[in-house]
Amino acid sequence: MKDIVLKKLEERKVKVEDIAVLVYELQKSYIPDIHIDDCIETVEDVLEKREVQNAILTGIALDVLAENNQLEEPLLDIIKRDESLFGIDEILALSITNVYGSIGLTNFGYLDKIKPGILGKLNEDKQIKCNTFLDDLIAGVAAAACAKLAHSKT
Repeated sequence: MKDIVLKKLEERKVKVEDIAVLVYELQKSYIPDIHIDDCIETVEDVLEKREVQNAILTGIALDVLAENNQLEEPLLDIIKRDESLFGIDEILALSITNVYGSIGLTNFGYLDKIKPGILGKLNEDKQIKCNTFLDDLIAGVAAAACAKLAHSKT
């Protein structure tokens, strides 16, 4: 199933390396000897988790359904606009951050607010594609990878 998830992410222009860059940027101050390869490996580990795979597949499916106008109103409009009070996209992503404990929550909040790297690109790409769920899911994977690294280095 991981291969399916990776394929779906690539179709949405997201690579493991893009997520690893987020992890590296968040962790380099806390883990001075960290290398991008450590981050790639950790993101790969997070993507091995079945609950992570399920969340990603669900979120991408909802984004695609919205792009194709295959959801009923008012849900279609809410998802297409990424309505700030919707919150279901964040809730789905939080299921990923919790895989490695509550430390992932702070990283997720930071990434969701600042939207660095691939998250900013996905956010800007909303004119072409619906990434309401995807940007939060990617932030969730990065946050979980940060938490996994933090636990392994303390």
